[in-house]
Amino acid sequence: MAGSGKAHLRPRDEVLLRVEDLVVEFPAGRGRTVRAVSGVSFDLARGETLGIVGESGCGKSSAARALVQLPPPRSGSVRLDGRELTTLRGEALRRTRRQLQMIFQDPISSLNPRRRVREIVGEGPRVWNLPGDRVDEVLEAVGLDPATAAVRRPHEFSGGQCQRISIARALILDPEVVICDEPVSALDVSVQAQILGLLEDLKARYRLTLVFIAHDLAVVKNVSDRIMVMYLGKVCELAPSADLISRPAHPYTRALIASIPDGGLDLPPSDTLISGEPPSPVDPPSGCRFRTRCPRARERCAAEEPQIRQVGEDHWLACHFPALPDPEPPVEDSNKE
Repeated sequence: MAGSGKAHLRPRDEVLLRVEDLVVEFPAGRGRTVRAVSGVSFDLARGETLGIVGESGCGKSSAARALVQLPPPRSGSVRLDGRELTTLRGEALRRTRRQLQMIFQDPISSLNPRRRVREIVGEGPRVWNLPGDRVDEVLEAVGLDPATAAVRRPHEFSGGQCQRISIARALILDPEVVICDEPVSALDVSVQAQILGLLEDLKARYRLTLVFIAHDLAVVKNVSDRIMVMYLGKVCELAPSADLISRPAHPYTRALIASIPDGGLDLPPSDTLISGEPPSPVDPPSGCRFRTRCPRARERCAAEEPQIRQVGEDHWLACHFPALPDPEPPVEDSNKE
């Protein structure tokens, strides 16, 4: 299965969320189409955090919204605990969305400015007629004082506090998966660290499974069990976080790591620098979509799309000419005559 585009997926009974051949496209006028996500596959084990990273426009957020069918993908499969979501409609789909909650990039605009915090956080349980009032519990869990926070409106809070409210709104429905769509990119660095620490604490307390999306690899590497690198709607590389950071194989991944201050990895400039802007998703390059900016590109890259293959333990990438370390020489057997 080394050449299969889905070779990196684990057996179905080992995962909570499984995405196969996801395609998301949007009309761009004049008969053109934005190819936002093109055949992406990944999975998520229960209790795992999968980081998805890439430049703006790489398809991260489009893939995330397709998980909750907002809008539904053009094609592909999204299975939550074995249940196919792309075929659900109406009430069945609405009920399933309770298990897939999102935290958005702009915490302030994602909250209704006319409502008080108690109404915002408690709206989900009211809609679902859930027993009990857990608003105070989840507000305390995200670090807010219910006695004062619950009666105020979003404009009375800072950006970091609004993001805590958004997290509480997601938690109160006891979701299986929380999709964090760049949840700290609009926050100051010091506040980012607080929110990231909060998400780690809540993950353990509520046994959450997370999809964490960001354009900043420095942020993603600290919260993710595995990291998936995307470029122009395609998966470039997928590996455990520590392995991806210490042994990046795809030229695009290496460039992202080289941009991290004090990244701790000494990479040659000729192998990490990329130039120019990403191509348009309306008219992506043939073959490898990264080839127009890749320092390793050759003729094969234009003629043939690279398929994802295994290069290490649970380490996968799609590249014809990756930067792989030389194999270690065999260990001599001292007992051999």
